[in-house]
Amino acid sequence: MYKAFMFGSPTIMVTAPELCKQILMDDDHFVPGWPKATNELVGKKSFLGISVEEHKRLRRLTASPINGHEALCSYLQFIENTVALTLESWASKGSIEFLTELRRLTFRIIMKIFLCSEDEILIKSLERVYTDLNYGMRAMAIDIPGFAYHRALKARRTLVAVLQSALDERKAMRRTYNLTPTKNDMMDRLMEVEDANGRKLCDEEIIDVLIMYLNAGHESSGHITMWATVFLQEHPDVFEKAKFEQDEILRTRPPMQKGLTMKEIRKMEFLSKVIDETLRIVNISFVSFRQATKDIYLNGYLIPKGWKVQLWYRNVNLDPQSYPEPKKFNPSRWDEVFFPLEEEAGCARATILPS
Repeated sequence: MYKAFMFGSPTIMVTAPELCKQILMDDDHFVPGWPKATNELVGKKSFLGISVEEHKRLRRLTASPINGHEALCSYLQFIENTVALTLESWASKGSIEFLTELRRLTFRIIMKIFLCSEDEILIKSLERVYTDLNYGMRAMAIDIPGFAYHRALKARRTLVAVLQSALDERKAMRRTYNLTPTKNDMMDRLMEVEDANGRKLCDEEIIDVLIMYLNAGHESSGHITMWATVFLQEHPDVFEKAKFEQDEILRTRPPMQKGLTMKEIRKMEFLSKVIDETLRIVNISFVSFRQATKDIYLNGYLIPKGWKVQLWYRNVNLDPQSYPEPKKFNPSRWDEVFFPLEEEAGCARATILPS
């Protein structure tokens, strides 16, 4: 633990695993404490800016439309086809900027999942807008021309306008022609969900959830894919084992089957360990933010009410007490701790820290 001054606030930096766990689980003394820029740019109705009760409600309502088995199955064919076509395109170029192209690929997939859009002009335009938004997420909240936060606010207004226009168009079609949704993308799914009291998500909630998942999915997917590729290239033995698993899945596939299935994805146990190990070493979400709601003593030190606390996950993930040889890329460290969930739970998987 040590003290710093971050994003305009006195802040306690915490790197020890047990202390991080204690702070994350102590809802009586800590609440989310993200920087002002992050809260404003992701949205006041996203998971970051709402109460604990509203957070639970929103997670319940959005879990199935976003990560549910039916939703994931509906996205799978498009994702597979898009990746295959993109790989063919890269092969014809000779050399590429790998991360840049991965970001474009993931953005194209996200736009299809969110809005059923394959409009290349719109995708390229929104990707540039989103890049400006992302650069302001962890910046100081200085709303003056020339600063990253100022550009990010303009980018958010553009994204909100695009998403609101799509929402208005779909609502008008339903009112005028009494049409049921045919696109069945994430926006349609979020428009349909309702809680036990029949309350649906408002426009602001839908837009902020989409922007939040855009930020989370686009950045993490591109970076983790890049690093997993790098690690596989640096470790031929791991690559061969992962490739053998994929070959076995193809070998046992029924002759008439075309395309990947969720059942086959659940068979990719070793590849899942490769991803887990990549996330452990280079997780882009290396820090989270909390704020003390009252004075509290932690590890013998007083954290005053209102002070921020930053939890540095990268230090936790590289803790030698939890992970022997922590800087070594070793997917096999996750052996015996991989637990595929039952089929009805979708394609989700559960992992626990190795002993």
